[in-house]
Amino acid sequence: MSEALGTRGIAPTLARIETEPYYQAIHDEVALFESAHRRRLPVLLKGPTGCGKTRFVEYMAWRLKRPLVTVACHDDLTTADLVGRYLIVGNETVWVDGPLAAAVRAGAICYLDEIVEARKDTTVVIHPLADNRRLLAIDKRGELLAAPDDFMLVISYNPGYQSVLKEIKPSTRQRFVALEFDYPEAAVEAGIVATEGGVDAGTARRLVKLAELTRNLKGAGLDEGASTRLLVHAAQLIADGVEPAAACTAAVARALSDDPEMTGTLDDLVHAVF
Repeated sequence: MSEALGTRGIAPTLARIETEPYYQAIHDEVALFESAHRRRLPVLLKGPTGCGKTRFVEYMAWRLKRPLVTVACHDDLTTADLVGRYLIVGNETVWVDGPLAAAVRAGAICYLDEIVEARKDTTVVIHPLADNRRLLAIDKRGELLAAPDDFMLVISYNPGYQSVLKEIKPSTRQRFVALEFDYPEAAVEAGIVATEGGVDAGTARRLVKLAELTRNLKGAGLDEGASTRLLVHAAQLIADGVEPAAACTAAVARALSDDPEMTGTLDDLVHAVF
């Protein structure tokens, strides 16, 4: 059994984005990303949840015509999960690349989402890839993998969730070009919600108003206010015929908090706007 045949179905997937994802540029992030790609520099995206970081990476993968490998980082993510491991397939022991190794070999964009959730001993493996060496050491195979020019490493994190226990080491972050994201200004965000959610401009503006009210509660009972993603969810329910207040209660208020007092406050905001 060949390795290619034996590992079929368990090797990581390299996604090709054939259709242009909708993305509304806010500042000069597209030009900066393209420049970083040309200069073979890794990129760090930082910003609150649901503000468009993942969509931006998908858009850039389409724009640059590169495969995209996305890894959602978590506490149990090991170096083997990223780089690869030997597996028993049939009667043979075969090597299976992890998503990072597969992305390097393919000259893809590798996106490590919420990098601070990964174990610090795991993130160290990206250091030689993120500096001028652009190398990935696969110790178990005794292989030193050189990244082709098209390979690009992208990581993201949410500074709002940063804590003493979960922060990016200076030795990691200082290898990256950092692009800062935030929720767009109201008119732009309303345009995004209208386009993505399929609602009229007036409804989109009211949804953004609701979001602004919830964002004022950050640090006063909420870790984060409503994201653009939540507004799009509410808009999609409304577009599907759900009554606006009910849509916002389900997609925004209940998604933001389980605390009875806070959900009551959020319900009041919903009914004040709709």
